[in-house]
Amino acid sequence: MALLFLALLLLVPRLALAGCGPIAMGEPRIWLTAAAEPSLRITFLGHASFLLETPGGVRAVTDYSGIFAPTDPPDLVTPPDLVTMNHAHDSHYTLFVDPRIKHVLHGWQEGPKPPSYDVHVGDLRVTNLATNIRNWNGGTEINGNSIFVFEAAGLCVAHLGHLHHLLEPADLDALGRIDILMVMVDGGYSLGQRDARAVVEQIHPRVVLPTHYFSRDRLASFLETMRDAYAIQVQDNPTVVLSRATLPERPTAIALPGPH
Repeated sequence: MALLFLALLLLVPRLALAGCGPIAMGEPRIWLTAAAEPSLRITFLGHASFLLETPGGVRAVTDYSGIFAPTDPPDLVTPPDLVTMNHAHDSHYTLFVDPRIKHVLHGWQEGPKPPSYDVHVGDLRVTNLATNIRNWNGGTEINGNSIFVFEAAGLCVAHLGHLHHLLEPADLDALGRIDILMVMVDGGYSLGQRDARAVVEQIHPRVVLPTHYFSRDRLASFLETMRDAYAIQVQDNPTVVLSRATLPERPTAIALPGPH
């Protein structure tokens, strides 16, 4: 049986292993109590930017534009270790980056090939899946966006970026298992809210973190579309701390407050 599994694994295209591999492909692990298990700290900074902090102290920011950035006093002199960006418009990327940030991952195609990352920084691994987006002229920008996948503390976190379409089976194979999904729910600039829910259903995460919602009414509208299948949790605190042991049994949408 083991040899058969190995043979099948070797037949899987390399793209299918680009994100967090399915549970069956991971190393067997024994998860103890929540207190003994490493946790990932996620803070919503605003717009489409989240700060991820790993157990090992690595810090990453999604959709980094320099506008929405960590603001705690220690962070004023300590930039994140890694930032990801998307090419939708200037609130999702910047070409003027603090030179102290060692890893700057552009999610759009800049040469003959799509962007492709597999970056390890301490106990954080970051990979990506390139997708197309609409451009401002009504056309298509090929590989203008990336879904970035962050793996730390035994968790797989995906930020859809400025995704403008539903996913294909090959995309889902490439992403693998996703525990926590960050999805834009503005309803117009990225996906319509029902399409956003459809993508959530394609991926089946345990936790959904809505972002890019612009107003409480827009956020409430998205949460209402999820209510029949997901538990709804609205926080006053922009930070959530999760581990494998503390992932909710029922899939849950957690709304975090942040400036827009």
